[in-house]
Amino acid sequence: MKIQKVGIVGAGNMGSGIAQKIAQEGIQVVMLDVENRFVQKGMENIKKTILEAVKRGILTKEQTEVILNRIRGTTNKDELKDADIVIEAVFEDIDVKKNLFKNLDNICSDKTIFGSNTSSFSITELASSVKRNDKFIGLHFFYHPAKNRLLEIIPGEDTSKETIYLANLFSRIIGKTAIHVKDLPGFAVNRFFVPWLNEATRILEEGIANVSTIDNIAKKVFKIGMGPFELMNVTGIPIAYHSTIGLAEKINDFYMSSDCLKKQFEKGELWNLNGDIDDTKAEIVEERLLGAVFTVASILVEERVSNIEDIDRGAKIGLRWRMGPFEMMNQYGIKKTYDIVGKFVKRYPMLKMPFVLKHHYENMEPWRFSYVDLETRDNIAKILINRPEAMNAINEEVIRQLDEQFTTANNNPDVKVILLEGAGKAFIAGADIQYFINKIKQNKIDDIFKFTKYGHSVINKIDASKKLVIAKLDGLALGGGAEIALAADTIIASNKGGIGFPETGIGIYPGLGGTQRTPRYIGKELAKYLIFTGKILDAKTALSIGLIEYVVPLDEMDSKISELINTGKILKKSIGREVRLSEDLQKIKEYFSDDNIETILSGKGDLNKLGHKISKTISYKAPIAVKLANKIIDQGISLSLNEGLEIELSHLEEIFSTHDALEGLNSMIMRKRPEFKSE
Repeated sequence: MKIQKVGIVGAGNMGSGIAQKIAQEGIQVVMLDVENRFVQKGMENIKKTILEAVKRGILTKEQTEVILNRIRGTTNKDELKDADIVIEAVFEDIDVKKNLFKNLDNICSDKTIFGSNTSSFSITELASSVKRNDKFIGLHFFYHPAKNRLLEIIPGEDTSKETIYLANLFSRIIGKTAIHVKDLPGFAVNRFFVPWLNEATRILEEGIANVSTIDNIAKKVFKIGMGPFELMNVTGIPIAYHSTIGLAEKINDFYMSSDCLKKQFEKGELWNLNGDIDDTKAEIVEERLLGAVFTVASILVEERVSNIEDIDRGAKIGLRWRMGPFEMMNQYGIKKTYDIVGKFVKRYPMLKMPFVLKHHYENMEPWRFSYVDLETRDNIAKILINRPEAMNAINEEVIRQLDEQFTTANNNPDVKVILLEGAGKAFIAGADIQYFINKIKQNKIDDIFKFTKYGHSVINKIDASKKLVIAKLDGLALGGGAEIALAADTIIASNKGGIGFPETGIGIYPGLGGTQRTPRYIGKELAKYLIFTGKILDAKTALSIGLIEYVVPLDEMDSKISELINTGKILKKSIGREVRLSEDLQKIKEYFSDDNIETILSGKGDLNKLGHKISKTISYKAPIAVKLANKIIDQGISLSLNEGLEIELSHLEEIFSTHDALEGLNSMIMRKRPEFKSE
């Protein structure tokens, strides 16, 4: 099934935002509401948000016209009858929602999947209102839906595997990061976020601290831009109040609104954020807010609502917290965490110490995160790099887990094919920059060398595997991600895929085989072009130069992979494969030949407009990194791959010891243009 048309019911802030995001990703949308004035208001909201994106340079005026043309506003439900998915985003009234779905059930095609954006009602109960409860699923978006990447996917009791699969595919198509959640009250994020808000009002009610003090402490502890009271002012105090009531009715009185929040809701006024900040209240406020989050997050794991990785993603992506609850517990230490939760549950008789947290305390074990998942089915091992909140950036732990999971799959005699894939918007968007910065500042460059050498050994295992290894690129493969992908037998990319080596722009060179495998597959001239300029190629261009083997639409990738596996007719990577280059690429290849390389690097000599543009791009990169990359490529191309990789490794400490390396890496964190000094 292809997802070509989506219906959105409800043109309010959430509905219009969802419609906008879907249209931005190239899908036709029908946005419906009960009256035309609501539809028009929704369209105005979309236009306003898109105009903001134009002012910030995210979209062009031409793009906005295309996006708006994909959205049709209507009051006629019949226009939804041929939609592939219909998402309900009306106000939180269960009878209204049920009646809506009953009506849609009679109108829509049998193929149509129903999704609800509810934040409080049972998906199973809503699904009971239709005959197609196997095609009913919760799709909980977060505000603002056009900007916030998080999506909670909540299957009901009867939701089919096919519907769950399509929900995941839909999430990827529209650029969301999905977390999987059990159909229980509050799902995952609101289950701990609402008590966090409510606890802030209880602290205020008890006279422990004023609004400004609580907000200020919360911002420091959770590393966020707005505290709980300012957040409620922005998102709506009624939403916070009704959320507490809903959770309390379905779970227990711990979730019940404080009298303070209830009174503020009844007054219809915003919180007064003014007042003196009293830092002497920091410890008690910190422990109360952490207690609410740590307790409920642990309960979520105990009830198997979700796993620790997805709960943390919910906090970091959906709420924009610096760290998730379980990362914070590890930071505070399991003993301190246990003490905080112990004090907290004593305050509320309806709570008890979560068994799962007690187990970790008794064994003095921190929470351990899985970043690389392995699933084996029908002789195919799927290895998922699952760190979407960090664009799947690799560090020591990710590489260790990749090694472990790949070795398991490679040693399994039943496995014939190993599929490498990344969660979220990227395959792997390079290495964890902060890791490198920390090691340089600690004068532990030898650790970087050891990490990189270990990375080489893992990538070499992928390269040497006797099984068919496929890299599935439905997002960006940058730096280390491109280097891992190039070790696979074949790369299958979606039209959203991209590949490149941005390292010289941050003061270093590709260190996980990029200077060696790339020239062997596309020639050293084009390899130098990519590495020196940091150019990120779209999938079609990468295909045209032989860097990848296939490009297919995102929603056809899985069927294409199955077809290739079943037929055995797979185009594999090969050294020196002939390709027909475009006129521009042929000229670029000439510029990077041995005879012309100095001309393109210096920008002096016989260069056309394209040549001058390329030369100027290179001039912004780290000169030492470009010079070393040029040397390493030239030396390695005439040697065996293993000998070339050793040369690449041999200059690693040299490059990471430069001023330019630290300057370039810091520039990524600071989001500024680096000032390279050739030292």
